[in-house]
Amino acid sequence: MFLCAGVLVGLAIGILPGLGGIVGMTILLPLIYGMDPHAAFALLIGMVAVIPTSDTFPSVMMGIPGSSGSQATIMDGYPLARKGEAARALGAAFTASLTGGLFGAAVLTGVIPIARPIVLSFGSPELFMLALLGLSMVGVLSGNQPIKGVLAAGIGLMIGAMGDAPALPEYRYYFGIGYLMDGIPLVIVGLGLFAFPEIIDLLIKGKAISEAATLGKGWMQGVKDAISHKLIILRCSVIGVIVGFLPGLGGTVVDWIAYGHVIQTTRDRGNFGKGDIRGVLAPESSNNAKEGGGLIPTLLFGIPGSGSMAVFLGGLLILGIQPGPGMVTENVDLLYTAIWSLALANVFGAGLCILLSKPISRLTVIPFNYIAPFMILIITLASYQATRSWGDLIALLVMGVLGWVMKQYGWPRPAALIGYVLSRNVETYLFISVQRYGISWITRSGVIILALIIIVSLALGIFYQSKKARKPWLVKDGAK
Repeated sequence: MFLCAGVLVGLAIGILPGLGGIVGMTILLPLIYGMDPHAAFALLIGMVAVIPTSDTFPSVMMGIPGSSGSQATIMDGYPLARKGEAARALGAAFTASLTGGLFGAAVLTGVIPIARPIVLSFGSPELFMLALLGLSMVGVLSGNQPIKGVLAAGIGLMIGAMGDAPALPEYRYYFGIGYLMDGIPLVIVGLGLFAFPEIIDLLIKGKAISEAATLGKGWMQGVKDAISHKLIILRCSVIGVIVGFLPGLGGTVVDWIAYGHVIQTTRDRGNFGKGDIRGVLAPESSNNAKEGGGLIPTLLFGIPGSGSMAVFLGGLLILGIQPGPGMVTENVDLLYTAIWSLALANVFGAGLCILLSKPISRLTVIPFNYIAPFMILIITLASYQATRSWGDLIALLVMGVLGWVMKQYGWPRPAALIGYVLSRNVETYLFISVQRYGISWITRSGVIILALIIIVSLALGIFYQSKKARKPWLVKDGAK
């Protein structure tokens, strides 16, 4: 019963843009006082497991990120909706989410005995290289304009550098404004760069989100697409588990890493960003898989891998449960309650979303001027929840203008968002690495392996891009 209640709460929170797991956890925490730990686990995990599935609705249908982990889904999910194939995109996304979530639960079951040495082997140098791996996706996501992509990532890094320095007692770029001393929150940057530009454009055009009057082949076609691209889903699920497993990297960038990976490893990439179903499958499978990975350091070592896991950690303490290696011996029953809750929540959540996808996707054929006032209200309220000050609304307006200008002049907004998300990680882990290891941190085996992965990844991207330029028939209709 509590698992189903958590699933329903997660479904509602995911559909509302800009909220995400942190808000959901915060809402549920007051309810778990005095509850049985098993019931509380089912409630909390049921909610957090479904949000990466239900947040696909606003990302696909309106081009607005449902949460920080569904931003990459916009790249191809929203163009599919505008072509009248919203139901297909949603069906594919929910199938991929279900598969990724079950994969994450299976990995959580298998790695519990061997997780400790793996987690402890990652120090600040390896986490710095993982942040660089995320930044290396900028060129891939910038298409034929890599210079604009690099500059956009630089803008994101500058925005992320506002406020207090992570390693030094000083404030940067706050211009004497008290609000900026803590920096601009992620939810405001994400909604400003992606939500407001789409709302403005659709209001100017005065049309519905979908350009077609029909919903296309429907969600069953999306399920078939997921089955035909099962290897992409499997690879991106592995990426999701690894990123969620490593504390400090955060789940906000996992969808971009998966999206960049599928572009880099695909030869016929000409349709990405225009409505390629593979661009929906990759981020959605990695999103759900990361929850299983994120529970490992949270439960076994008390190290939250994301914001929602940090709130979940507070919930454990409320229940009187001390996370750590003792969970494997003293509270192993709670560990498997978490695993089963994660698996069943993904099944229930994906099933509900698939059942609701067809009626909800009909919203895309409604004239947008009827929907826009409600969406503006929701976005404004979601932004105001960041710090609950007027500065949130002003920052949202400024970021919205920046996002609209970038869209009009063809600057890649995902590159700016990646730069923003990774700015703190890059600076913090580099500073710690140099202070602790000196220059010798470069010679660590983990750093060398990750550096080789980055080099190979970039080399493959350059090779396929040059090959496509020499032989355009490689991408003709996707036949080759």
